[in-house]
Amino acid sequence: MARVRLVNVVKRYGRVVAVDHVNLDIGDGEFFALLGPSGCGKTTTLRIIAGLETPDEGEVYIDDRLVNDVHPRDRDVAMVFQNYALYPHMTVFDNIAFPLRARKKQLGLTEDDIRSLVVSVAEFLGIKEHLEKYPSQLSGGQQQRVALARALVRKPKVWLLDEPLSNLDAKLRVAMRTELKKIQMKLGITTVYVTHDQVEAMSMADRIAVMNAGRVLQVGSPSELYHKPADTFVATFIGSPPMNLLPCRVREAEPVEYAVPEDLSGGVMGSGKVKTTFRLECPGIALPIEPGIASKIAGVDEVYVGIRPEHLALSGKRVREVAVTETTVEMVENLGSEAIATTRLGDELVKVKLTGEARFKPGDKAYLLIDPRRVLVFDKKTGKLIV
Repeated sequence: MARVRLVNVVKRYGRVVAVDHVNLDIGDGEFFALLGPSGCGKTTTLRIIAGLETPDEGEVYIDDRLVNDVHPRDRDVAMVFQNYALYPHMTVFDNIAFPLRARKKQLGLTEDDIRSLVVSVAEFLGIKEHLEKYPSQLSGGQQQRVALARALVRKPKVWLLDEPLSNLDAKLRVAMRTELKKIQMKLGITTVYVTHDQVEAMSMADRIAVMNAGRVLQVGSPSELYHKPADTFVATFIGSPPMNLLPCRVREAEPVEYAVPEDLSGGVMGSGKVKTTFRLECPGIALPIEPGIASKIAGVDEVYVGIRPEHLALSGKRVREVAVTETTVEMVENLGSEAIATTRLGDELVKVKLTGEARFKPGDKAYLLIDPRRVLVFDKKTGKLIV
């Protein structure tokens, strides 16, 4: 297997910097995802690892070997492209067998060995009955599975997957996420997976690099990215619905003691009392904050307060001793096991995740409850997490 390292890698196309001083250290056998919006540089980064693009600056290492000048075929990587890249004049069988036949002598394989391996992977991916067809005779999803099979049929040092599930239907896509992860864990192959789908990244990857505008903003486990995002971009890109961000001001106030009753949200918001002399003045509400948090934002006047939808609650009646404000429910999305209510604080829309079927409907007056201990505070000027 192999460790993959990128050291200060830069790639330019004219005046456009597609990859901007990217540093990554991907462990041996790790499932690593590059996550970000379209055009953020994640596919270019993948192609640089594969050798299909040459970096203008920086170094690429595979298994501690500098590979900047190594031809793609000699890097022992297998890549699945988003646009399939199948050979139209070859049958499905021959497409899958191609990488094995290209290294037939090197791998010591016979044609019987190759047929056995091809049939096995085709059966697993549900395309065994299509082995004698040509790519033009297949649907988009079937072509994607052929491309995936071609990468899975041998055991390279590194798998490079560029949105390999993007053309599968929703049901098969969910199933293949599980199967891909199981295969990767069983074989222990270092995997770099490009996606714009946070659910894919969060459910499959050991670690994720969030990219935007060619730069890596944060690298961490799914839990780290979700609970401690490095900046407002990561905070709002990870999570569905995304984190609520409220522009607030830091102010010193009279001492106040607040409590969050546990029974209001089934234990999600916690319980207890805290005394503080600081508060955050936000649209429609003032949030008390603990002295320990206040000391870390000393000297910062304007901030964003971030809070996940599941760390909020709605009540039909007034509740005392809690950070609470009256609001109007503007929209409710019933999702079966849960519901998403959209409410308003001042000029800001706030998403609230409710368990079970919604007890509110658009136009209802309600009380929005916030646990001040669950908020994140970001510097409004830089967007960086403060505490």
